[in-house]
Amino acid sequence: MSKATRTDTRPPAQHVADSHDLIRVHGARVNNLKDVSIEIPKRRLTVFTGVSGSGKSSLVFGTIAAESQRLINETYSAFVQGFMPTLARPEVDVLEGLTTAILVDQQRLGADPRSTVGTATDANAMLRILFSRLGKPHIGSPNAFSFNVASVRASGAVTVERGADKTRTVKRTFTRTGGMCTRCEGRGTVSDIDLTQLYDDSKSIAEGAFTIPGWKSDSFWTVRVYAESGLLDPDKPIRKFTKREMQDFLYREPTKVKVEGVNLTYEGLIPKIQKSFLSKDKEAMQPHIRAFVERAVTFTTCPECDGTRLSEAARSSRIGKINIADACAMQISDLAEWVRGLDEPSVAPLLAALRGTLDSFAEIGLGYLSLDRPSGTLSGGEAQRVKMIRHLGSSLTDTTYVFDEPTIGLHPHDIQRMNDLLLRLRDKGNTVLVVEHKPEAIAIADHVVDLGPGAGTAGGTVCFEGTVEGLRSGGTVTGRHFDDRAAVKEAVRKPTGTLEIRGATTHNLRDVDVDIPLGVLCVVTGVAGSGKSSLVHGSIPSGEGVVSIDQGAIRGSRRSNPATYTGLLDPIRKAFAKANGVKPALFSANSEGACPTCNGAGVIYTDLAMMAGVATPCEECEGKRFQAAVLDYHLGGRDISEVLAMSVTEAEEFFGAGEAHTPAAHRVLGRLADVGLGYLNIGQPLTTLSGGERQRLKLATQMAEKGGVYVLDEPTAGLHLADVEQLLGLLDRLVDSGKSVIVVEHHQAVMAHADWIIDLGPGAGHDGGRIVFEGTPADLVAARSTLTGEHLAAYVGS
Repeated sequence: MSKATRTDTRPPAQHVADSHDLIRVHGARVNNLKDVSIEIPKRRLTVFTGVSGSGKSSLVFGTIAAESQRLINETYSAFVQGFMPTLARPEVDVLEGLTTAILVDQQRLGADPRSTVGTATDANAMLRILFSRLGKPHIGSPNAFSFNVASVRASGAVTVERGADKTRTVKRTFTRTGGMCTRCEGRGTVSDIDLTQLYDDSKSIAEGAFTIPGWKSDSFWTVRVYAESGLLDPDKPIRKFTKREMQDFLYREPTKVKVEGVNLTYEGLIPKIQKSFLSKDKEAMQPHIRAFVERAVTFTTCPECDGTRLSEAARSSRIGKINIADACAMQISDLAEWVRGLDEPSVAPLLAALRGTLDSFAEIGLGYLSLDRPSGTLSGGEAQRVKMIRHLGSSLTDTTYVFDEPTIGLHPHDIQRMNDLLLRLRDKGNTVLVVEHKPEAIAIADHVVDLGPGAGTAGGTVCFEGTVEGLRSGGTVTGRHFDDRAAVKEAVRKPTGTLEIRGATTHNLRDVDVDIPLGVLCVVTGVAGSGKSSLVHGSIPSGEGVVSIDQGAIRGSRRSNPATYTGLLDPIRKAFAKANGVKPALFSANSEGACPTCNGAGVIYTDLAMMAGVATPCEECEGKRFQAAVLDYHLGGRDISEVLAMSVTEAEEFFGAGEAHTPAAHRVLGRLADVGLGYLNIGQPLTTLSGGERQRLKLATQMAEKGGVYVLDEPTAGLHLADVEQLLGLLDRLVDSGKSVIVVEHHQAVMAHADWIIDLGPGAGHDGGRIVFEGTPADLVAARSTLTGEHLAAYVGS
């Protein structure tokens, strides 16, 4: 009789490999973080929240994601690392349990005119292959359908060396067929320069005919090279130039000339203007230069390709009745239907991949876009979702996905769809880290990390870690405001007039007629892609009295700071100069007052080739950026470096009264405080500011402009629940001072606070573009006739 086998009912011991289920951060000190130590669960959805500027991005992007990417880069050879961006190790004591990090941030997609939604994803590349295989007539390889590839033909002699004495010359011919339109060079638009904005043709060059900003009569490089080149008569009025002189004046190729014994290059006025103004980013120009370019240059649709960017040959090849330009112009949801109707076994894998990519667009709520849409015209939220496309169908697991406010630009109706996508990524076994402010997005978190308690130096600590329920009862700023619900405004302001829009057809608008009330707070809303921005930015004439504040990024180097960006530094420099009887330039770290050792940067950068460069504080100025002699000059008992180290609140008090009383500086500081940036140091580099801080800095700067109508595009982007209240107060003050405020917005608190709502829809793309409601918030809630009405009613608890 055999013995019964004994069964062990104890659970098996956990394998040591399964014990690494936490990301551990100890002693993080990036930017304003104060020795932060936390443990983040892996394969879970963790949301980081807190007021704007509390340190969320510094912890998630600047510490965890940055170190993960740096460690991955170190696995490549030194040769390969030389071609990659160099990343410094974040200031942190211990980082354990990291996995590969994939960043999906709010950085705009490149605004290059050659970049479109199709080229930014794989969709355009797959379409080009499809047309090169199935298009009739066949015109060539996929390059023949690319508007970024020019056709090239070349022939010549080639010397072939095969040994010590064997060399022979052979004739070679090379051709490449590209799809670029030769007229517009693949841009879709052609520029035309208005010559009347460049010069007054009734005057001679000697009389100061040029009206171009910065072209002074004594400048060697501009006016004098034309006047003294010997090619033109400087005393003859430009309108009396001969045909040959006009050709030389406007179009001559670069030619070496001598002016007072100095060798200079003479070039025709048109190419010179194109190089010096049109090749630069318009947003980065000084305001008066930008105004000149907008006056002098007009962009029109290319007459040869009708804006498609493609050559006639590329447009002649069709699949059925559709050419590649037609396909790229279709709404993506319609294009997906067309691709589904194609059945060709020879390209079956390509069709399957293309269908998957196009379906991902629809799934993520971007089915209303077209592939030929320039990527620079996408909003921050749209750009971020386009970047998500390539990750949705990914088979990767156990990676860390890092999102920066993925709900920006989303209507409440669309937020649920985004939440489902984030949960899907988590359920595949990934760690999902999300920086977020919206309660609807925070509610789905498995784990919440709340940073604060304040912003800037008042933040940088972990106030709460735990579940969403724990956050609600935790007593932090986020917890207290989590269930805030703004009530619908009972008494609304009466309009003082109307702004009439008639027959608006920009993008998907369908011959829209609407009267926008003036003298009130008017909110334009609707699902993403319904036509809000097209109506507001495309139909309201930008000009005298209209101040438009869009979501465009603030450009600035590590030398730029709030004081330089807002123009605050000018009155400060003048006040120091007047008090000490010296030149204002001495008080600029980018000019005469700069420390000679670090050139006013405050740090010395050491380039270490493929390794991260090292920045060490300058020993000469101790990081103050100015020469020692400049720091001997004082205003109100403070030197210039001490003033730039002040917060906005301190500086507002300092310049408000006493010896340092400077009304011009005090006004700028007041505007910065109004938009909730009182905690920022006025000399803090722009590169250290969060997305929400940059947008409010832009708002504060634009508020200085004399305008009667303010147009704001999602001003709550990047704002904490507590900061939204402050923004509403600011909007009320603007309206009460006699301004008209038009806001494109999804935030329900702003909708509830409006005097008038214009709702577009009912859907996105060609399903939208119509006015579905006009009236007060109370009427919208009572009617519940639109998606916005339903969500607003649920929000206010009606």
